[in-house]
Parts: sequence; structure tokens; C-alpha cells
Amino acid sequence: MSRRRTLGPKKKIALLLSAVTVAGGGAFVMASTSNASQAPTTKSAADSTVCQGLATALGNNQKFIEGQRTNPDAQSEARIANREAVIAQIELQQKASGCTVGESAQDSQPAQPEQPAQPQQPAPEEQAGGGDAAQNPGGGAAASGEQVCNGSTITLSGEDGAPAASSNQFPAGTRLKVTNLDNNKSTTVEVTGVSGSCALLNNAAFEQVREPGKFLIRRALIEKVG
Repeated sequence: MSRRRTLGPKKKIALLLSAVTVAGGGAFVMASTSNASQAPTTKSAADSTVCQGLATALGNNQKFIEGQRTNPDAQSEARIANREAVIAQIELQQKASGCTVGESAQDSQPAQPEQPAQPQQPAPEEQAGGGDAAQNPGGGAAASGEQVCNGSTITLSGEDGAPAASSNQFPAGTRLKVTNLDNNKSTTVEVTGVSGSCALLNNAAFEQVREPGKFLIRRALIEKVG
């Protein structure tokens, strides 16, 4: 005659508590996983070309404001208010693009005095007497601008208005030709203000040379043409 083994009250309570603990732990893990999957993810400048371009634009504007506060003049207050509005717009673009809002990166060159143009040396074929390669079909010398800002990337200031540029090297009125070597689009604009970059395009000018969805031009040719 077999006997059934029965559990005492203490063992029953212990087993019940263990089951509740396991179930609760599983629910906690599931809830944590669900919350993690729902948490929005943001990209940094290192993760996205778009975010890098916006961070650079933000940094350039912040640097400009810092310079105005360090060396103010009669127009500094108005300039700072304008750039603060630009920064607010850039932060909206960062949010819409899934970037870290407020992330700033300065991708500018220190201000340097403008150097006089150096006389160009004739090409080897010209030295040998064969100058046809340097002539245009009309018989005159081919026109070209002076290449400047070597190695600079190009981004936008966030400012509206007609196509224009700002610079920390060239005075207002200087004409710059900017070519995006990735799509061969170019625009010639006039410098109208000061920024933290060798050449910084406003929204309209940047639209003329940008690639869709990009806020940074890594391969740019910048020429001073006037």
C-alpha cells in the first residue's frame, strides 16, 4: 500500500513565494525590454552626416556670438539676437532629424590675415613653349578664381534671405564661388557678414549646392572671384 508524500504548510508557503518571485522577475524583464524598445534614440554628430552638419552650424553661430560679446560694438546686440534666432531654428532641425538637440561642434579655421595672391607659375608644357592647354576656344587665357579655404567643409548658417555667405577671413563685398565636388553644383555669392568659418553659406545659397538630405559638404572647392 503506497503512501502519498504530502508537503507541510511551511514548504507550501516557500514554494508559493518562489513561484511569485519568478513570475514577478519575468514581468519586470518584459517591462524593461518593452520600455527600452519604446525609448526614442537620438544620433550624435559622429553617427550621422546630417547631425554633424547641424552641430557644425550650431557651433559656428555660438562662436560668432561669443566673439560679439567679447568685442562688442554698436550693432552687436542686434547681431546676437539674430544669431540666437538662428540657433533656435537649428535646434528645431536637430530635433526633426533625430539628432541630439543642442549638440555643438566647431568646424572652422582660425581667422588669418588675407594673403596677397601669388603669381602663378607656368605649367611645364608652357615652359616648353606649348601654351595651348591654357587657352580657351576664344584664344584668351582661361579665367579662374584664386582657390581659398583649402580643406574647409561647408555648412549652412540657418539664415534666410537671398543667397549669401559669411566669413572670418574675407570682408563684406568679397565674392566667393563654392563648388560641391560630390555633385559638381556651384554657386557664386557675396560675403555679407562675419562668421566663425572661412566660408559659411546661408540657407538659400546652401540649397543651390547641397545634396538632398545633407547639411554638410565635405568635398568643397572655394574660390575667390571678386
